[in-house]
Amino acid sequence: MSDYLGIIVIVAVVAVLAVGGLFLLFRPKGGGAPTLPPPEAPPAPEAERPAPPKEVAEEGGPTTTLPPPARPVEVVKVPEVEVPPPSAGRMVRLRARLARSQNALGRGLLELLSRDHLDDEVWDEIEETLITADVGVGPTRAIVEELRTRVKVLGSRTPEEARALLRELLLAQVGPDMDRTLHVTPHGERPAVVLVVGVNGTGKTTTTGKLARALIGDGKQVLLGAADTFRAAAADQLQTWGDRVGAEVVRKDEGADPASVAFDAVARGIEKKVDVVIVDTAGRLHTKTGLMDELGKVKRVIEKKATVDEVLLVLDATTGQNGMRQAQVFAEVVNITGIALTKLDGTAKGGIVISVQRELGVPVKLVGLGEGPDDLAPFDPEVFVDAILGDEKPGGDQKSA
Repeated sequence: MSDYLGIIVIVAVVAVLAVGGLFLLFRPKGGGAPTLPPPEAPPAPEAERPAPPKEVAEEGGPTTTLPPPARPVEVVKVPEVEVPPPSAGRMVRLRARLARSQNALGRGLLELLSRDHLDDEVWDEIEETLITADVGVGPTRAIVEELRTRVKVLGSRTPEEARALLRELLLAQVGPDMDRTLHVTPHGERPAVVLVVGVNGTGKTTTTGKLARALIGDGKQVLLGAADTFRAAAADQLQTWGDRVGAEVVRKDEGADPASVAFDAVARGIEKKVDVVIVDTAGRLHTKTGLMDELGKVKRVIEKKATVDEVLLVLDATTGQNGMRQAQVFAEVVNITGIALTKLDGTAKGGIVISVQRELGVPVKLVGLGEGPDDLAPFDPEVFVDAILGDEKPGGDQKSA
């Protein structure tokens, strides 16, 4: 009996152990050492945190959870390339601006010439009016002498006759027969090269940009050379002009050799087969010999690659006779082929057109008649003289060539 009880105890112990083993084998995971939760990610910046879900309760219905709104995608807008208008007829369209600034000269001369009796005092006033308008002493004397002779022949004069007489003589002094062609025709696979020169503050870089616009408006492919490496903003300014009309700009770091920039611009122009390369140079004081010599170097280096077809001297028309002295010094260093007169619509005295042409023997080819990007115009002698005399024609300011 005792043996039978011992067997029962042993079986019971084995059964308990078996049940315990099964419990350990099939118990839920997580026993033993507690598992630490994963570290929380740092909070996202305010701008990057997704918006919380939005709950919307429909009327009489359950609440609907909407997904967070998507973050707006930032779109970088590339500025569109502008298509400038052609240069033809610009001066006719801008004539009213010219008339407003120059009409005082014409009115004064016409009033004096229309007097019944022209004595020496009146002739002195006519001469003074012309000189004050920056016509220059030599041209003024020529005009007054011719006027005296014509008036003696005419005798009595109507206002119309006085206007016609003055128009004829002023037009002769402005030079309607001068060749004002801008030489921008490429030579086979080599582009035409335009070198823009002048003293500080005359508007060279702006004129360069406006000229590029005008040529592109005429259907030409233009490349710009930023050879003004002394002024930090010059290359950036020219880059802005180029970007607006799709013209490539060759530039280097501030302080780079201007001749090197000019050479590279022409080389790039040949490679790209453009029609015209316009090189903007640094402003130079006409009294500084070293700077003027460097300008001559820029021109010589360009000529190793291509012909310099135009050397445009940019003059501020408001500087008057001081601008004449600047022009003479530049003409001694480089062969000036044309003048670009800026600010002719402001306080400038239009006689500077006559005097600068007479002194240099080169024509005024371009005039700046406003602040707008398309306010650079090919110079038209007849439009200029008519604006001075205030000879308004019907629709004159709107007429285009």
